[in-house]
Amino acid sequence: SFEIVEQATATVANPVDYRPGFLAFREAPVLLAAMAKLRHEPELVVCDGHGIAHPARAGLACHVGVALGVPTIGCAKNHLTGSFADVGPERGEFQPLLAAPADSQTEADSDVIGAALRTRTDTKCVFVSPGYLIDVTSSVEHILALTPRFRLPETTRAADQLCRAALAESLNPI
Repeated sequence: SFEIVEQATATVANPVDYRPGFLAFREAPVLLAAMAKLRHEPELVVCDGHGIAHPARAGLACHVGVALGVPTIGCAKNHLTGSFADVGPERGEFQPLLAAPADSQTEADSDVIGAALRTRTDTKCVFVSPGYLIDVTSSVEHILALTPRFRLPETTRAADQLCRAALAESLNPI
């Protein structure tokens, strides 16, 4: 139904500066602090970042999933690693994201680490990968279900709006 049941924000000191590939070390502490404020335990968490489609095979969604003990999916706006074939222009079309480059002849070629998924017709793909306790196929199905109107999942959009409002309030307290 896309009804918001509960939401929370948190503020923590940045433990590390941002470095490409190390988003989890910057984002996970604040995400986990906000999640700790929730009264309801989530059945699934969608992270605005990568899961196993990460150079170390352990992106933000993996870290958060292990810490919370719940299934997590990474749904990233940008391609980080792996190779994929051209994705058709229609909503729901996707191509497997492979761990090895497309021209490689190693056994890793068969390692599917995610999917390049078109959530809106004629828009850029998102990059979906399992984080913890879920597979690629289920991850793609969930992301498609969570993107009825826009490129990004409704959960990501709602979290972004909540964080922007909290930031604005902290900068301009009443």
